[in-house]
Amino acid sequence: MAEVLGLTTVLVLAFDTATPAVTAALHDGERVLAESTTVDARRHGELLVPTVQRVLADAGTSLADVTAIAVGCGPGPYTGLRVGLMTAQALAASLGVPAYGVCTLDAVAYGSGLTEPFLVATDARRKEVFWGRYADARTRLSGPAVDKPQDLPPGLPVAGAGARMYADVIGASRVLDVPEFPHAGALAALAAAQLGHEDVEEVVEVVESGTHPVLGLPRPIYLRRPDAQVPSAPKKVSQ
Repeated sequence: MAEVLGLTTVLVLAFDTATPAVTAALHDGERVLAESTTVDARRHGELLVPTVQRVLADAGTSLADVTAIAVGCGPGPYTGLRVGLMTAQALAASLGVPAYGVCTLDAVAYGSGLTEPFLVATDARRKEVFWGRYADARTRLSGPAVDKPQDLPPGLPVAGAGARMYADVIGASRVLDVPEFPHAGALAALAAAQLGHEDVEEVVEVVESGTHPVLGLPRPIYLRRPDAQVPSAPKKVSQ
């Protein structure tokens, strides 16, 4: 089923749950074979596995054919984010294939297809956005970061759900008419482009060193301290 490209045989299963979109896709190194996306912020855990099963069935293949997992690693809300990352780690372990993390903002950027500088902004809740700055759809210049929408760099157009949500703050004319959520087809294509013409062992080595420009370990990108804190020791009561 997979195509032989360069030194590797590629069949990438990609998914992302770092935003309200639950999205999965399969890529053979040349094209997206199947993709499915559902926007539902409250059902990541229910929807992800059926979504993966759907794209495998639509592509006429099985998990046994998958050669790599690519998963969106945020930034995003903890509850949704961990669904995708835990699933990726479990599948990689059971299949004996590598799992790679991809910044969710990079997937949004890649899916835009833009060739000029822009920003990506997604909803970070608390009236803030997660954002990154891009030279084009493939090249992140800075970020990810988290800030108030009014503190985004001025002048550049903005892609993503955060742009639409705060259009009145950043300026409606700056909001780009591109997909506002990450789509796994873009995430899969971005990952496959890194894997199809390179030696897999070399890619894994660079990823583990933390120096790969696109791929990372399947670990969450957290930009805030968790809401839950370990309580401090109770104060002594003087008598």
